[in-house]
Formats: sequence, C-alpha cells, structure tokens
Amino acid sequence: MKFSDPIDVASHCARAALGLMDRHNVPAHPNNFMVWYAYVADRNPDLSAGVNGILRAGQKFTDEVNADLFERFFGTAREEAELRAVGQRIEDAVSRVLEFLTTANAGATQYGAALETFSGHLVDAPEPGNLATLVKTILDETKGMLDTNRELEHRLETSSSEIARLRIDLDELKREASTDALTGLANRKLLDVSLREAALSAEEDRSFLSLLMIDIDFFKQFNDTHGHQLGDQVLKLVARSLTDCVKGKDTAARYGGEEFAVILPDTRLKDGVNVADTIRRQVASKRVANRRTGQVLGQVTLSVGVAEYEFGETLGAFIHRADEALYLAKRKGRNRVMSQEDLTSSTQIEFEE
Repeated sequence: MKFSDPIDVASHCARAALGLMDRHNVPAHPNNFMVWYAYVADRNPDLSAGVNGILRAGQKFTDEVNADLFERFFGTAREEAELRAVGQRIEDAVSRVLEFLTTANAGATQYGAALETFSGHLVDAPEPGNLATLVKTILDETKGMLDTNRELEHRLETSSSEIARLRIDLDELKREASTDALTGLANRKLLDVSLREAALSAEEDRSFLSLLMIDIDFFKQFNDTHGHQLGDQVLKLVARSLTDCVKGKDTAARYGGEEFAVILPDTRLKDGVNVADTIRRQVASKRVANRRTGQVLGQVTLSVGVAEYEFGETLGAFIHRADEALYLAKRKGRNRVMSQEDLTSSTQIEFEE
C-alpha cells in the first residue's frame, strides 16, 4: 500500500496515529505505525473493520494482535515483492538460455553452410593441393563447432542449476507466504483461499461443508502470568492436536492470536461437532509444564463453535455463524463445543424468559 498524501494531511494522520497508539499502549514501531496511519487515513475498509472490532470487544493490542494486523494487511505486499524478485531472476535465467540457443543455432547454420561448400568442391574433383586446404578448412569449422557446443553445454548446465535453485526459493517463498511461522499451520491468507475454494466446491457438488472456530480459554491470562514463551508453547500444542485430528482435504489454520479455524469439506454439522469435540478432549487431556523447572502450569481447554455452510451465503456470514457459536460456548462456561443449532435454541429460551 502506497501513501501519497499532501504534507498537511500526512502530518495530521501521523499525529493522530501516534496519539491512538499511545492511548492503546501500542509500541511505535514502523510496522505498527503503518497499520495505525492507514487506519486513521481510512485507506483500507477491511483494516478499519478489523481495528474497530478489536476496539469494540475491548481487547488489548498485544504484540500478537499488532503483528497479526500488520501481517494480514501489509505482509502480502512484502511477499509479493519477494516473489516478483525471484520470478524476475528466473525470467533472466531463461532469457540467457534462449540467448545461448540462438547463438548455437547461428553456429550450426554457419557450419552447415561450410559443409555444403565443402561438398560442392569435392564434386568438382579439386587438385590435391586444394583438397588439403579444403580439409583443413572443414576441420577448423568442425573444431569451432565442437568448442561452441561445449560452451553451450556448460552454460546450459549452469543455467539449469540456477533455475533449479530459484525454483526451490520460489517454492519456499510460497510456503512461507501461506504458513503461520509459529505453529506451522495454514495462515489467515491460506485459510481465506481454502475456504473460498471449499465453498465453491460445495456449491458445485451440492455437498456438505463445516467450519470450526476455536479459541484457547483464558489464553491472555496464561500469557500475562507465565510469559510469551510458554504462551507460544501452548499455541504449538494446540496446533499439533489440530494436525493430529484433521486429515485428507481438511485444512487447519491459525486464524489470529489464540484463535484457530478448521475447514471440513464433505462434513455435515453433526460430524463437524464430533471432530470439534475430539480436538477439545485431546487438548484438555494434556497438561502444560515448564520444561526448565518441571512445574505443572495447568490444563489447556478450548471453546469451539461449529457451523455448516448454506448454499448461496457469503463467506462472511458463514464465519460469523461459527464465531457466534464459539462465543456462545464461552458464555456457557468454556471448554465445550457449540453449534449453530445451539444458537437457535439459546435465542428461543432467552426470548421465552
């Protein structure tokens, strides 16, 4: 995202951004400033909605939240620049190969012409002295052609190795662009792509699709008490449990902070609830301990919301319904699974009371 505001507008936005950052205890790092400047300048509706949602929920702008905002709305530009750079290097290497082949083709044409001339002279039955000269000429042409071929072979081998390395770099960049660095799960960008593809497939095949939204109970309290390093270990523990419990076409992702999501293609709501409860029970069966001291720090529990895709609905509505079920699970006491069906019954009970 580029900023090209006039000086007076830029100064106003910068002061307002720094003021908001100070009010919400956000460190004035360049990445954080970029997020808040764009928020104040109202550059990105999705970014504004994300920040406003955090403000409405009364959440703190922790390091994780700040990093997630930057990654979601500005990380893509950096990744795209890196991908373009590697792509340009591949294009340059291919261009060199084509240049080598063009040179070799010109040499082959020249050699063919020399052979044709030599054959013509042989037909005319040249004198022995002239024949020796012709043979020397064609030998020189042949040696030159061999040298050209050896050089071409060397250059092609070098270029092939370079292209192979660049392909590895490109694959690595693509992997990093779609993977959460801490947990190794799919990141938010890949989740969005995978959910869109799963919904399209469900529409085309008229098949089922379920979505789990998962939140670690009291994670911020655990983080504040025991520190970010142990908090990271909890996130990794949950990620391993998700990896163990989802298979095949399923996609497990870190949605942001301590929240995760799982896409379950070809899965009805009741089966999605079963998967969610398996994940919940597996995580709850573990105890978190400080490896250095051996001290047991307690149990990790999850609250999970489950929704089933309805043909024709927006992905935002689908996610929102799973989110609502998640927050219902938290309101009901945490460490439990709630589905969209519980939303309906809960609303009816509250209305009747």
